[in-house]
Amino acid sequence: MKICSRHILIGDTFQSGTLVFDEKIREFIPADRPAPSPDEDLADCFIIPGLVDIHTHAAMGADASDGDLEGLKTMSRFYASQGVTSFCPTTMTLNEPELAKACRTIRDFRRPSDGARCAGVNLEGPFVSEEKRGAQNKDCIHLPDIDLLKRLEEAAGGTVRLVTVAPEAEGGIKFVREASRLCRVSLGHTMADYETAVRAFDAGAGHVTHLYNAMPPLHHRMPGLIGAAYDCGATAELISDGLHVHPSAVRMAERLFAGRLVLISDSLRCTGMPDGDYPFGGQMITLRDRKATMKGSDTLAGSVISLMEGVRRAVSFGIAPERAILAATRTPARVIGKEDEIGSLKADCCADIVALDRNMEVQKVWIDGKAVISLSTDFCGEERR
Repeated sequence: MKICSRHILIGDTFQSGTLVFDEKIREFIPADRPAPSPDEDLADCFIIPGLVDIHTHAAMGADASDGDLEGLKTMSRFYASQGVTSFCPTTMTLNEPELAKACRTIRDFRRPSDGARCAGVNLEGPFVSEEKRGAQNKDCIHLPDIDLLKRLEEAAGGTVRLVTVAPEAEGGIKFVREASRLCRVSLGHTMADYETAVRAFDAGAGHVTHLYNAMPPLHHRMPGLIGAAYDCGATAELISDGLHVHPSAVRMAERLFAGRLVLISDSLRCTGMPDGDYPFGGQMITLRDRKATMKGSDTLAGSVISLMEGVRRAVSFGIAPERAILAATRTPARVIGKEDEIGSLKADCCADIVALDRNMEVQKVWIDGKAVISLSTDFCGEERR
């Protein structure tokens, strides 16, 4: 398959040329070199890698924590329709039997032909702080426990990619040291001060769960986890829906964590659904006017946007399109150790490709080189001459 465009994201920049692929990316031929006739001339389309959402709980009424294969397929199809070609089903703070069931189900998931692939499990709970639990169920919070993590890793068939921990909890630093041999350890839902966070990063942590949210704020005398992550070179997630983080703080984070920022959706069961009440990790959330809160309170739960919507909003907040897209493709792939497989349009990566129109709306999606979403046959050529 050969597609040509004036805007193909190669490395850090959009370039004009032809992208050649089968199930893998084979080569990019710049416009100033001879190239075979394309199978599709996408003219003004923006051709980007498929997005990689490493922190997403749910969508379309289904939730990764349900332990339901059909629900995961529903989520997978929704993600693909939104330009997300790889995702990490993300579990909540639940008791061990529920988490183990969810992990086994994720292990057994196989991508439907029109859906996104599963890139591994993200365990957001249960090793979180009660004080900064946010929407996590306080009744299921567990002290950091490496044996529990190993049991969940076994249930997941060795596919746990991320685990969140509050490092100030009893045994937290020891847990980080041992867990970092199994997967990427993320600090979040935590009251950790700067010194404790630095110790955790020194012990092997390398990531931050939804920057700014569920952690002490950045203060000029008490920089906390945010300052420690900046100093220690950690990657950091961000929910760019405009509700969880102010646009100014999004711009600030992009500059602080240049090349290390990861956009996530943190999407909930009510994503893509009408207003109403929905179950969430043994609790209830209320969706009203595209805002999800814990039922009966103003506490934000996760978001109700797709990752692609998060990219669009980040761009509207002033982030350069290339940098916003890289924060949703190459960088998250690196966080979960799959940068040589997904997240880039480089040779031998999976041919996971998205075509966007000039408004950054998804028009066509390929996964493993096969078209899974195509909205029209001439979707990027309105201004062709």
